[in-house]
Amino acid sequence: MKKPPHEVVASLLAVTTVLMVQLPWHLPVWAIFISWAGTFAMGGPSAANLRRIWPTLPIGSIAGFLVVTGFGIAAQHFSGSALVVAEMVVLFCLNAGMMLLARLPGLGFIPGMFFGFASFFATMFGGFGPVPKDPLAALGIVIVMNAIGPLYAWITANFSHRHAPLENTFPAKVHGSEVRAGHKL
Repeated sequence: MKKPPHEVVASLLAVTTVLMVQLPWHLPVWAIFISWAGTFAMGGPSAANLRRIWPTLPIGSIAGFLVVTGFGIAAQHFSGSALVVAEMVVLFCLNAGMMLLARLPGLGFIPGMFFGFASFFATMFGGFGPVPKDPLAALGIVIVMNAIGPLYAWITANFSHRHAPLENTFPAKVHGSEVRAGHKL
């Protein structure tokens, strides 16, 4: 049986996010797209890449949660310039700590951490999730949404036929000779 085109399968999966938005929890479905695209940006949803991205996404989200929590604690004790400095220290320490975790086996994909980190902040400050602006609710829902993205990438890759990249059909200069789709002109 011939598989449908990549564009059809990916679009059918994208349509499912419309249904998710209809739920009463104001889900950050765009977090799915961030990790979905991130999976393809790292080379696609191979078993090795899925093992690299899935553990790092929640690490970034947890780091974002800790930053927001740290900022809240700092705001209870400082104001003005002292608060700005305290927030900078919190962000520096937690960001560095997050990236230091990449030295541990299985956690070396730092971009995945930042996909989760950015997704948490957008969820939190965008007012998404079952309890808008609640850090714990934002953390829980963004971890779920980011986890779905690589799954969608896997479904797209395994249940569709991907066409040859368009750049293979345009002329390119190679050592002074023009080539088109691998043939000299």
